[in-house]
Amino acid sequence: MKPMTYVTAGTVAEAAAAHAGRPEARYLAGGTNLVDLMKLGVERPDVLIDITRLPLDQVEELPDGGLRLGATVRNTELAAHPLVRERYPVLSQAVLSGASGQLRNVATTAGNLLQRTRCAYFQDLSKPCNKRVPGSGCGALDGVNRDHAVLGHSEHCVATHPSDLAVALAALDAVVELARPGGGRTVELTEFHRLPQDSPDQDTVIRPGELITGVLLPPLPDGAVSRYRKARDRASYAFALASVAAAVQVEGGVVRHIGVAFGGLAHRPWRARRTEAALLGSAPTPEAVAQAVEAELAAAVPLRDNAYKVSLARDLAREVLGSLIARS
Repeated sequence: MKPMTYVTAGTVAEAAAAHAGRPEARYLAGGTNLVDLMKLGVERPDVLIDITRLPLDQVEELPDGGLRLGATVRNTELAAHPLVRERYPVLSQAVLSGASGQLRNVATTAGNLLQRTRCAYFQDLSKPCNKRVPGSGCGALDGVNRDHAVLGHSEHCVATHPSDLAVALAALDAVVELARPGGGRTVELTEFHRLPQDSPDQDTVIRPGELITGVLLPPLPDGAVSRYRKARDRASYAFALASVAAAVQVEGGVVRHIGVAFGGLAHRPWRARRTEAALLGSAPTPEAVAQAVEAELAAAVPLRDNAYKVSLARDLAREVLGSLIARS
């Protein structure tokens, strides 16, 4: 057993200070992913910083009509919040499609963003994994890779990010608030998670000593509608093979606002910028939607076992966008 120090943080500053300078320190809130990885021996922290007593558990309305989601808001409370359901149904749908009711009761907003991949090679200490042990190789590259990435992967890692919530937040232009000793900063959600490149062990741009304190949601334009849809191996409690989150506003027969993100396809939530650029300011005919989706997925590089993900994502995106355009 590895000895560790347990710290109960009373303030954000205290939590950040306890983490700073300790690469093996970990924040503990719901623990639904971290504790599992500790049991497997994948995570071996020397300091656990309990942040459950910090005042970060509220959903707050902002003056511009947006929302601030506290870092420790439980997933169940987030999905059920009246303002979330009214203004951002895509977010509520994404949360409810993930995990089980029991897990959602303890899982948190920040913890969801910081989930680590469910790649079997990452979780198995007997297998090579550059994310777990840099330089050891990627077992999935030539191994069993049915569930792995088709976009943005590298020769060093083909794992996917597991969060449903993060995909919806990416489509909504969310911003992550970070606190650190002596200050803080904000990072766009689409830039918070990294692509693997040659450093797949670095999941996010978060720095030692930084703590997620909340997520900011800008208001959607009047008349915008949103939706999340997920394809998985079974009807519940399964991670996405592919998913799509979208928010669309159509006015006068023209797309005035659009945000689209894919899940299950890449190392991070994949913002579909090519799809958005093709549709923004144009009439969203079925043919235009099909071409716009194809423009994004043309960049896919499937592995041996997962080419099906491209057609699956294509069908999901066409259906989601078509339904939103019909409603908007």
